[in-house]
Amino acid sequence: MGAQWKHAGREANSKAKAKLISKAAKEVLVAAKAGADPASNVRLRLAIENAKRVSMTKDTLERVIKKGAGLLDEAVNYELVTYEGFGPHRVPVIVECLTDNRTRTASNVRQHFRLGQLAATGAVSWDFDRLGAIDAVGPQGVDPETAAIEAGANDVEAGDEGVTHFYTGPSELDAVRKALEAAGWKVESAALVWKAKNPVTVGAEQRAEVDAFLEELDGDDDVQTLFVGMR
Repeated sequence: MGAQWKHAGREANSKAKAKLISKAAKEVLVAAKAGADPASNVRLRLAIENAKRVSMTKDTLERVIKKGAGLLDEAVNYELVTYEGFGPHRVPVIVECLTDNRTRTASNVRQHFRLGQLAATGAVSWDFDRLGAIDAVGPQGVDPETAAIEAGANDVEAGDEGVTHFYTGPSELDAVRKALEAAGWKVESAALVWKAKNPVTVGAEQRAEVDAFLEELDGDDDVQTLFVGMR
C-alpha cells in the first residue's frame, strides 16, 4: 500500500460505483481546462481512459469535457488542493482534493484527521516519490521485467490477481502506457501517484484502525485520491 489506497470491494457497491464516476468526472473537468483535445492534452487523455474504465457514458463524458473546457455556459472552478499528515499509528498519508471551496475542504480534512495529525506541506511528501503508475495484465507467459524494459518503465512489481504494477517518471507515463498496450497488455489504470519510500509496517488490529480512518477520508466528496505509506 505504498501508492494509491483503494477500498477493498468498493467497486461491487453501486453507491461506490457512483462515487468513482463522480471522481472521474472531476478529473476530466480539471484536465479539460488545458484544452478539449485529448491528442494534445495528455492529462485529459488519461482522465478519459479512467472515466471509460468506471463506465461513464459517452454522452456524459463529452458533456463533461465541454464543460471543463469552457465550451458550455456553466462555469467550472475546481482546483487541486493537497494535504499531508499522519493517520493512526503514524501512517503517512497524502490527500489530493478537487474542490470548488477551499475553506470547506480544509475544515472537513481537519475534522477527518482528528484521530491523526495534519501536517505542513513537505512534512510527509519528502518521504514519497512522485511517479507515473500503470496497473496492467499481460499476455500469458510474458515476463513483466522484460516488458518493463521494452516499454521504458523504470520499475515493476507483482500485484494481486495477475496485475503487474509498472512505475515510470511522471513525464513518461503516457508513452509507457501506449507501449504496453501495443505489446498486448491490458491497462487497468494509469495515473500520477505518490509512492512511499519507507512504508510503515502495521499489525492486523492497527491496520483496521488505519483503514477505518482512510475509509472516512475517502467518503468525503472533495477527496479525490489517497496515497498511503503502509505495508
